Amino acid sequence: MKRLAIFTGILSGFLFGIATPFSKLLLNGLNSFQLAGLLYLGAALAMSPYLFRKSSNLKLLFQNGNRAKTIGIIFFGGFAGPLLLLAGLKTANAASVSIWLNMELVATAILGVLIFKDALDRNTWIAVGLTIAAGIITSMGEGSSGITSGLLITAACICWGIDNHLTALTDGASPQTATFVKGIVAGSVNLLIGSLIARNALAIGDMVPAIVVGIFAYGFSIVLYVTSAQNIGATRSQILFSTAPIWGVVYRICLFTNLFNGFTLFQ
Repeated sequence: MKRLAIFTGILSGFLFGIATPFSKLLLNGLNSFQLAGLLYLGAALAMSPYLFRKSSNLKLLFQNGNRAKTIGIIFFGGFAGPLLLLAGLKTANAASVSIWLNMELVATAILGVLIFKDALDRNTWIAVGLTIAAGIITSMGEGSSGITSGLLITAACICWGIDNHLTALTDGASPQTATFVKGIVAGSVNLLIGSLIARNALAIGDMVPAIVVGIFAYGFSIVLYVTSAQNIGATRSQILFSTAPIWGVVYRICLFTNLFNGFTLFQ
């Protein structure tokens, strides 16, 4: 079981990591609210077949012991986190954003120690320190705009750190159900807001790729992460998930150096 949890944690990082360069390009045709909404609706769509087979799990998220956690998951994980990320992504290099996303490891670890009573070993603290150093160096390399983007993405990572712990502590409800609820509620509201403030109507050519990215990067990836977190803890799973920036940087290099010849949808 532990080996499976380690594998699912790494795979979740891979799926989330390759979403960053895609999201950067999708922002050319969508505003931040629209993209956040479509990404999370894609996540809900990915989980919907499971929900229909296991519909009784839905009630568990809204019982007394879980209701406050569910509200926190939706707000921090579905609203604040993605909007802050996309705001930072607008003015930053996608590869830099991939590096900054490792701040989620820092946020999850520190919140785990201060609030959720996690115990971390020396190696974990070393990883936290190196992650902070990498974020600072990256921000300095991009000037004042890089610092602004870094702060926005750090705030997003704090939101996701809270989301990570709340999800791991939710009793009874499956990760698929939690992902569906977060996706359908946050996705619908974000998309509605984005559509109201947009100058142009949504185009199918922008909607479909965003939903596909959401299915894999915010649907399957989240479920894989939560499955790992429920078996080995949120902080340790976050360390595995923190491989996401590596995959994002590698994929961006491949995408923009035309190593994927013939794949033209996002070029």
